[in-house]
Amino acid sequence: MTGLEVRQVYFSYLDGLVLHNINLSVKAGEMVGLLGPNGSGKTTLIKLASGILKPTQGEIRLDGSSLRQLSRRFIARHIAVVPQQFHVPFAFTASEIVMLGRTPFLRPLSEENETDRRLVNNALELVGIKELAQRRFDELSGGERQKVILAMALAQQPKLLLLDEPTVHLDIAHQIEILELVRSLNVGQGLTVIAAMHDLNLAALYFDRLILLKEGRVWADGTPGQVLTEAKISEVFSASVRVEPHPLTGVPHIVVMPKGK
Repeated sequence: MTGLEVRQVYFSYLDGLVLHNINLSVKAGEMVGLLGPNGSGKTTLIKLASGILKPTQGEIRLDGSSLRQLSRRFIARHIAVVPQQFHVPFAFTASEIVMLGRTPFLRPLSEENETDRRLVNNALELVGIKELAQRRFDELSGGERQKVILAMALAQQPKLLLLDEPTVHLDIAHQIEILELVRSLNVGQGLTVIAAMHDLNLAALYFDRLILLKEGRVWADGTPGQVLTEAKISEVFSASVRVEPHPLTGVPHIVVMPKGK
């Protein structure tokens, strides 16, 4: 079980400050959605939480230990990332892609063993794509590729799963499949999940806690009902919306209103 703490974190690229004094704590077993418009800092925060980027100021701690003090191998054995885009320059099969998730556990120049192969097969089966194991990754559909990348992350046996827009470019059926699977891992295995999300309604449906970012700052943090209000959405997204409880689920449901309505 892995918890993450972000303490007074600032981050800037060469062209300016992106994150401003971010403070948040994610407990082990939580499933948290990151929301905000493009450029609000969601992807940057995911990269910081994974150790790919280092804060300009402040500290990020994993189970009480600063990420700065942990090796890349140690971090990769505890945190897995599902990025927005994953490019493969070679004709790898789905199974070979998933085996990349075992890299943090392999010695230099060593080959995978029976345990690695078993965990890869388990990940493929868990995600429901065992029949795609020998298919070329670059020949798969967008939804199938996303499942392969998720299986690769699960082959790491992580305690914390970070997802950056996991449903982007997917049709609604594959969006639901991916989020149902992630939710089942969170509930069934206690996997801690932090996901940057674009679709507010899907976020309300699948995440018990939402963090809303605006211009690199935490604007709201709480349940979907606390975060997804008409006032907050209008402030952050500059959009006119109506928010009402969904008739079947009771969670907030957002309808964007045309201008002048």
